[in-house]
Amino acid sequence: MKLGIATVCLSGTLDDKLAAVAAAGFDGVEIFENDLVVSPWSPKQIRDRCADLGLTIDLYQPFRDFEAVPPEVLAANLRRAEHKFDVMAELGADTVLVCSSVSRDAVDDDDLAAEQLHLLADRAAERGIRIAYEALAWGRFVSTYDHSWRIVRRADHPALGLCLDSFHVLSRGSDPAGIRVIPGEKLFFVQLADAPRLRMDVLQWSRHHRLFPGQGAFDLPAFVRFVLGTGYTGPLSLEVFNDVFRQADPHRTAVDAMRSLLVLREELGLGDLPPAPPLDGYAFAEVISDDAAETVAALGFRDDGDGRWRQGGATLLLGTGDDTRIKTVGVASRSPDDSRRRAERLLAQPLPDGAVAAPDGTAVAFAAGLPAAVEDGLLTGIDHVSLTAPFDDVDQTALFYRAVLGLRAEPEAEFAAPYGLVRSLSAIDPGGRVRVAHNVAMLRRGEWAPAVPDPQHIAFTTQDAVAAARAMRAAGAKLLEIGDNYYDDLDARLAPPGLDDLRAESILYDRDDAGEYLHFYTHILGGRVFFEIVQRIGGYSGYGAVNSPVRMAAHRRLRLSSA
Repeated sequence: MKLGIATVCLSGTLDDKLAAVAAAGFDGVEIFENDLVVSPWSPKQIRDRCADLGLTIDLYQPFRDFEAVPPEVLAANLRRAEHKFDVMAELGADTVLVCSSVSRDAVDDDDLAAEQLHLLADRAAERGIRIAYEALAWGRFVSTYDHSWRIVRRADHPALGLCLDSFHVLSRGSDPAGIRVIPGEKLFFVQLADAPRLRMDVLQWSRHHRLFPGQGAFDLPAFVRFVLGTGYTGPLSLEVFNDVFRQADPHRTAVDAMRSLLVLREELGLGDLPPAPPLDGYAFAEVISDDAAETVAALGFRDDGDGRWRQGGATLLLGTGDDTRIKTVGVASRSPDDSRRRAERLLAQPLPDGAVAAPDGTAVAFAAGLPAAVEDGLLTGIDHVSLTAPFDDVDQTALFYRAVLGLRAEPEAEFAAPYGLVRSLSAIDPGGRVRVAHNVAMLRRGEWAPAVPDPQHIAFTTQDAVAAARAMRAAGAKLLEIGDNYYDDLDARLAPPGLDDLRAESILYDRDDAGEYLHFYTHILGGRVFFEIVQRIGGYSGYGAVNSPVRMAAHRRLRLSSA
């Protein structure tokens, strides 16, 4: 099945967009009218450029406000259509998208709409062109796909069919199961877009907040299954309006777009991706920092003498450099070669040492197994890694880790932090051994605020948080201090057992129906990286997000006092 993308998804000139689309491996494009209008190339030159890049032009769009209008308006619309057909002939495009009208000239008359669309299809058929009629979710009279299908069926013309757009269907809460009754030959084009669940005007939602498949809340696999069940064999094409994507590097966005489609095809059982091998946990994590060794030693790690620090089942590599960051995360894969092949098929950039580069600059390495555990440690392993991405990049970064490692997205969370609302994305492997979390501010920050660019941390596991905190403090570890107000509130909310010990050791606490979570933190190293120690009791599966604002405020207070 051909994979396509609309030029409106990407930033730049039409040449920039076409080059990025081809480099990402797409088969075809939808040429958005605005991109053509501002291009210095003629339609014939655009056609030739696409051919040189190995791209087909699958759709020209949009043609707006055509149907159910008075005769004088219809005449003007038909003249406009003939001009567009001329352009399409030069482009070599044989399908045009006609949106349901939002014009004040339109009237609520399905018979008239069908009659005029039949006339348009007659004109198009004479030129070898098909009309794909799409119900805009905000259309004046036609706003649902079942309504547009009734009109197309009534018009009864072989050159007139439907364009189905997942956003227009799912944003209105329409049941996509009804797609099954549409004959596949009357589905002329299918556009895909995901989106977060928002309560807002659907037009604004569509224009600014669409996402690529797998980045939002829509059930796109179910939608596409209904489409394919009709016998549809045309392209699956992305049409995503997103303010960030339309300002970002088009090559990076196109890669993200293709990755989303490859994962969607896999979910549909149609792809040829190597399956994600099972993961046994984190084999290691690598941190670049000039001042981490003292803290790591106080946490109980032993230096093996080659930059490798070990404790229990946890292995930490320490490198030197001014740019403090988490450089590499190493996961234990049952088949490292298959993991690498999968990553490269998902367009991950290979690195010389067999790792691959994530969009956030972190390396992901695949180890053949977990290292042998060191006895008698305070820590037992790595629980999760938080690779916080900037606001503009978090959706593509989160999708990368899920896709490459075969992780399952966990419910998205939001919490009010001292410097604004924070969005929390996390994912976990099917075995529950590898967790990746991303916390990101919902909006860009100015000069004011935390002064920590994209903070990152590694969370280590322990079987006894209270004992670990005491031993680490005694060894000189610089652990984050939490104020009494938190514990007074915790007592009122949850009345946890051992509250006095939690207060004495500055251990944070959370509880849900499945279990409990105890966790504490170190100071921030190099202005960016810190460590967390966690104890999971029972089936608790979260990350203590309710306590994140407490931690953020405590880190901020510490930085102010040491400034």
